[in-house]
Amino acid sequence: MNFPENLHYTKDHEWIKVEGDTATIGITDFAQSELGDIVYVDIETIGQNLAAESVFGTVEAVKTVSDLFLPLSGTILEKNPKLDSEPELVNQDPYGEGWMIKMKIEDLSEIKRLMDQASYQNLVGA
Repeated sequence: MNFPENLHYTKDHEWIKVEGDTATIGITDFAQSELGDIVYVDIETIGQNLAAESVFGTVEAVKTVSDLFLPLSGTILEKNPKLDSEPELVNQDPYGEGWMIKMKIEDLSEIKRLMDQASYQNLVGA
């Protein structure tokens, strides 16, 4: 299982890559493996300003649908357009081509609440 060091993580199994006041967000390798084959990603919150831990979309696997939780407060700037036709990218490359959204971070101090690689690995028992 892959846990990149340069990312932040949440208890809800999202990863966050922070670049200035912008964050790229997706689900972790652990999350995609637990969900199984992902068949649909539904994100209809583009342009919305949401609080941390708000639901920003859903991911549908063959046997289940799971909510996606926003790790930081801010505005959803864009979703990964490739996921409309290739949702399997989340399974194949969760930290690369399978990213889900980009957002403008409202309060950079919220990053302190996120987990680092070691804390997340401990959470999932890896």
